[in-house]
Amino acid sequence: MTLDLKRLKAERIAKGFTQDEMAEKMGWHTRTPYAKRENGIVSIGANELVRMASILGYESDNLGIFFTSVVPEKERKMA
Repeated sequence: MTLDLKRLKAERIAKGFTQDEMAEKMGWHTRTPYAKRENGIVSIGANELVRMASILGYESDNLGIFFTSVVPEKERKMA
């Protein structure tokens, strides 16, 4: 499974938050740390994901929404 960064961004936008607002809610002084994570430049730690999900209104038992299954190309061709 892979963290779906597009879903993270979509949920942020759906909730009406800017990257600046998410960064502030995460306790960061600028949007840069958040933007780097949302854009895949920096990996999102487990605790960070839990906090981001909480800010977006999701409980820790609903984190599956932020993941996608990755099926290797070889398996896709066999299906």
